[in-house]
Amino acid sequence: MFMPHLPDVTALTHSMGMIVHRRRLYLVHGAANSSTVAACGFQTNGIKLAFGGLPTIDQESGVSIRVALNHVTHYRYDRLVALSPQVVRLKPAPHCRTPILSYSMRVEPAQHFINWQQDAFANYQARLVFPEKTREFKVTVDLVAEMAVYNPFDFFLEPSAEKFPFDYSPDLALELAPYRVKRPMTPRFAEFVESIDRAPTATADFLVALNQRLQREIRYLIRMEPGVQTPEETLVSAAGSCRDSGWLLVETLRQLGLAARFVSGYLLQLAPDIKSIDGPSGTEVDFTDLHAWCEVYLPGAGWIGLDPTSGLLAGEGHIPVACTPEPGSAAPISGAVDESEVEFSHTMSISRVLETPRVTKPYSDEVWSDVLAMGAHVDRRLVDMDVRLTMGGEPTFVSVRDRDAAEWNTDALGPTKRGYAVALMDKLRSRYGANGFLHIGQGKWYPGEQLPRWAMSLYWRADGEPCWQNPELFADEREPGTYTAADAQRFLTHLATKLSLDEDCILPGFEDVWYYLWRERRLPVNVDPLDARLDDELERVRLRRVFDAGLGGATGYVLPLTR
Repeated sequence: MFMPHLPDVTALTHSMGMIVHRRRLYLVHGAANSSTVAACGFQTNGIKLAFGGLPTIDQESGVSIRVALNHVTHYRYDRLVALSPQVVRLKPAPHCRTPILSYSMRVEPAQHFINWQQDAFANYQARLVFPEKTREFKVTVDLVAEMAVYNPFDFFLEPSAEKFPFDYSPDLALELAPYRVKRPMTPRFAEFVESIDRAPTATADFLVALNQRLQREIRYLIRMEPGVQTPEETLVSAAGSCRDSGWLLVETLRQLGLAARFVSGYLLQLAPDIKSIDGPSGTEVDFTDLHAWCEVYLPGAGWIGLDPTSGLLAGEGHIPVACTPEPGSAAPISGAVDESEVEFSHTMSISRVLETPRVTKPYSDEVWSDVLAMGAHVDRRLVDMDVRLTMGGEPTFVSVRDRDAAEWNTDALGPTKRGYAVALMDKLRSRYGANGFLHIGQGKWYPGEQLPRWAMSLYWRADGEPCWQNPELFADEREPGTYTAADAQRFLTHLATKLSLDEDCILPGFEDVWYYLWRERRLPVNVDPLDARLDDELERVRLRRVFDAGLGGATGYVLPLTR
């Protein structure tokens, strides 16, 4: 899901309100909707869709995108001024989950003393001392981050914290005391806290629901005023910047008995390679800015980031630089200066410095030309050596929805796979073989399986001559039908008449009586053939269908094409 980009202004800079939310990358082939099928094979002048049960792979793609961030904060004074010691909090925090490959900070004027240290909350901060007066103060930060996708829900909770509400252990509660301080309640804030359902529920579900509720109820706005609104102000106006909604969530969690802290940091947004199948596609260009959100402490998991501006958990695009009990302690730059007129400027930019090839953005035209040239060279060598190649298997298609269902992993069929296959075949037929004909028949029969797979095949002539005139005559399997063996007999009788064939050529087909009698005799005397205790589900279904219909009736009819 991709969220739109909304700018926000803090006391010093602009901040991002929404993020591009990317978790795992899944390879999905087919049309621009969720209709996909389990397996598809391609052949010359034809397409074949086979219903397979091939396992899917669900793992991190290993795709690497490295981005360089440049952040410049510049103050210009109308006179020579003395600067008090300045504290800069613009280095990624120790617990940042996004890999930071390099970092540098350049300060002007050049004549200064710098001491890197960690504050009382373990945040990195640079303390700057300027011995002489100056007309400007400039801080330039450059870093390179590896945008490796991670799952924000990849954590475990202590058994005592799996359900909310829960209590911290006495030792832990003492250590978290600064993050559990509760301010006096105000009317609107008290009403909001009281409206939160405290019925026991999964802790992760509770936090996600609360985070999303703030995203829905607090309208995002650009606010130029410095400082952070109180929860009362944010709730009364039902609007606020990212720092306002972040602080509201911090105060709310504390009232509920949870330890929470305010976070300031960078937000990195990358434009997607392709537009999203479901929902908005996000920013059109790569983007970065300062941002604010909340972190809550969960026993067993540690600090977990919640971004109420977007309603999402903090992901790889969230780079924390300062996490503190109070917003004022997380300011990017703090310090005093002589009275003067100040001209402030702030610029941020992001650029991609490394991109490994991936499915959605494989290669540049130049690299692809080299790949094709090498492929042609290999082909010539294989021909010269009389090496003959064949291809087996099919590309695997997995539904974008419910991808963990059995039909997309182990089962040959399921509630949606056949429908998706028909829909995809319709699109393939209109794209490749509009005048071809469709054949539905037996596919592969894997060892150990009761029945063969089904296969849908589409054939057309390479010279463009039509093989089938009216595709409307193809039955749509997605529409329910109640045809019986009698309908099959009537159809073949009509076909035989059209072909001037003797109706005696039509032969009825029956179930194998001897096989089912043998199969029934093999069952224990205390097991009903229709009993669900039979191990094989397909065997149960088939036995039930056969015995319900009886062994004496025809199950279908066939018209032989050759003697």
